[in-house]
Amino acid sequence: MTKHTTIATHNGSFHADDVFGVGVLMGVFPSHTLLRTRQNERIAAADFAVDVGGLWEAETGRFDHHQRSFAGARPARVVDGVETPGVGYASAGLVWSAYGGAYVQALASASGFDLDAQAVAEIAASIDRSLVQYLDIVDTGQGDVAPGIFGLSSLIAQLNTNWMEEHGLDMEAKAQLQESRFLEAIGITRRFLDRAIVKKISQIRSRDIVRQAPRLLNGQVLHLQEGGMPWTRVVVDEMPEVLFVIYPDSDGNQYQLKTVPVESGSFTAKRDLPKGWAGLRDQELAAVTGVPDSVFCHMNLFIGGAQSLEGAIRLAELALAA
Repeated sequence: MTKHTTIATHNGSFHADDVFGVGVLMGVFPSHTLLRTRQNERIAAADFAVDVGGLWEAETGRFDHHQRSFAGARPARVVDGVETPGVGYASAGLVWSAYGGAYVQALASASGFDLDAQAVAEIAASIDRSLVQYLDIVDTGQGDVAPGIFGLSSLIAQLNTNWMEEHGLDMEAKAQLQESRFLEAIGITRRFLDRAIVKKISQIRSRDIVRQAPRLLNGQVLHLQEGGMPWTRVVVDEMPEVLFVIYPDSDGNQYQLKTVPVESGSFTAKRDLPKGWAGLRDQELAAVTGVPDSVFCHMNLFIGGAQSLEGAIRLAELALAA
């Protein structure tokens, strides 16, 4: 979007929700002026007001959640047959709900990826579920999603200036320092956000490749011709007969044999590699398996490998017969 906009938010200390909301609008409207103020007349004149202004009205660019009448929340969810209220919005979620899709589309276009409307919507919803709602939870006091300063909200808060840094500064110098930290926080947040989006794009673009990959050994082994490709969800959801996946490693020096988890995110495999292979490497593994170019087998039996595709297939054959 090419029009020049003014994006207003409050000055002083910042939190992850205003950092995120402003950062998203900056990505959608690259020609912009940032205005950090508490002056109502300047906020009212801005194209967007994030975390300030006392109004939630997306169509006019108002994204505040502090007004007494505010009750904005995500739709309720049904979990195990029980309806659970949706997570309440802070400014991060308000901006993302209105401009998340536009941000995803802008990043995809700038990166040379062609996404249809369904893919854009899927990615925006995924980012809300995996990231944005947790920023809202922390900001609104609905919960502490990470202990200490481990979570993104807490880490962003560490970038605020402190009294030692502000000591001896006049008001103008203090404001300049605070704004520089605010922009630094936006840069860090957008870097994580952008990488999360690109990762999701890669998952979507890999689906058909995974679906069309050849099956070996009576369909129980999937052979991917590219390494580093996300495959777990497609295999778990759509290929119940597949127990192992073979693919080249990132250096192209070996082929890896990976177990398939019982569900996405689980550390429990449908079938482990044989116990007798655990922790063995090179000659030791070759002596046990009879596969001369064996390379390794992890102690936890979820991955192993050989130098050649033929060797990896033979390891898979042995693992299936064990």
